[in-house]
Amino acid sequence: MTIVRLSDTIASNSSYARHILTSANQNDTNTTSTKAPVDLKPTMDITLKQLDSYKDEFDADIKNRLATLTISREAYGNALENRDVYLAHPPVFSNKLSIDAPITNQKSSGRCWLFAGLNMLRQKMMKTYNVEELELSQPYLFFYDKLEKSNWFLENVLKTLDKDLDGRVVQYLLKDPIGDGGQWDMFVALIEKYGIVPKAAYPETYHTSSSSAMDTLITSKLREYARVLRSAHSKGGSEEELRRLKRGMLEEVHRVMVISLGHPPEKVTWAFYDKDKNYHEFRDITPLAFYKDHVQHDCTQTVSLINDPRNEYMKKYTVEYLGNVVGAEDVHYINLPVEDLKRYAAEVIKSGRPVWFGCDVGKFLSRSKGLNDPEVIDFKTAFGFGFGLSKAERLEYGESLMTHAMVLTGVHIEDDKTVRWRIENSWGEDYGNKGYLTMTDRWFDEFVYQIVLDKADLPQKVVDVLDQDAVVLPPWDPMGALAK
Repeated sequence: MTIVRLSDTIASNSSYARHILTSANQNDTNTTSTKAPVDLKPTMDITLKQLDSYKDEFDADIKNRLATLTISREAYGNALENRDVYLAHPPVFSNKLSIDAPITNQKSSGRCWLFAGLNMLRQKMMKTYNVEELELSQPYLFFYDKLEKSNWFLENVLKTLDKDLDGRVVQYLLKDPIGDGGQWDMFVALIEKYGIVPKAAYPETYHTSSSSAMDTLITSKLREYARVLRSAHSKGGSEEELRRLKRGMLEEVHRVMVISLGHPPEKVTWAFYDKDKNYHEFRDITPLAFYKDHVQHDCTQTVSLINDPRNEYMKKYTVEYLGNVVGAEDVHYINLPVEDLKRYAAEVIKSGRPVWFGCDVGKFLSRSKGLNDPEVIDFKTAFGFGFGLSKAERLEYGESLMTHAMVLTGVHIEDDKTVRWRIENSWGEDYGNKGYLTMTDRWFDEFVYQIVLDKADLPQKVVDVLDQDAVVLPPWDPMGALAK
């Protein structure tokens, strides 16, 4: 999709619009200016005369009055829902997975990446064991993710002891040390170390479904620990002393986790009935054995593909300080054109397998209809303007990044072109079409940033990119965003 430029959609009767139209005609590319700085006055306040002018201009158009009467009563997404768009994209797909697993619900937490990962993995298990329902334990991985992130944070505190406290790196580390969000490679690091268990073996607690209070408690302690470690270092504390302090800190975090969530199981029993009403039982399985023997998907042989038009394609990227498990593989991406991501994802879905992906889900989303499309909410008719940033510019200016992970379970293809995609979400059945969303192809172009595929599903030339030395992006780069 080619995004409609702001100059094509903005109301043309304002001075700002005339400026944008003139600028767009002169240069429609995003370049760094080489002109001398404009000598502006230090400040320019809003005058009463200006406000009178704005009011007169607004009141002169009767459509503005109608817009106010309509839109001031309810959310933009409801008031401006574009009927033509959602009627053009019904939730019908030429290629859809044969299994519709029960919709899951992350509730008031940022665990979507864990839900999406486990929802993707359960598809094969449901076929193998001929079951109608199966849910794997997100709380189990959530427990260890919090503990590992705490250790990750404290290790980074030790690495940055000689950096300025008010410097950008240290302040970045202190901002959100154990947020709920994550990346695919962080998911892999957890299951490779701790395995997987059925949901019944480690179910939800209050603090898994509503994580903010526990997160706040642990975050407060971690920042305190950072001060203690930095203070001990400034007073000449030895590495042995700092490590001893850190061990005690992790023990306190572990205590909070167990009190809030309970001890994770060391062994589990998996018992179920298959579709033919036959009973099956597997006793005393370790979580790692459950993952290796029953899930049977080698996640170490997967690849994260991203579409980041700011940066060079067919290159390997990583983000500094991004991760959760100390000693695990770094988070790595291969950057490709979005058309490649769509083509590879469609082929996997056509073969009957799901695809984990990350996107900026809140952009142009009709929650009631469960549709993501750049025109599903008609801002232009109501406000007289559209949006003019390209995908690269949205990343550069902080307007967009990956916010949510879900699973692709279907694709509609017409004339050999992908048209729309079926999404299994983790917000419960009350959102969208009984928990499923539809994403149009043009929305995929603009707001999907990442998909995960097996290496075997990719051309060798793409897999070979993994052999490159990774380009290291700074910690605050949008490619380091965590799905929540």
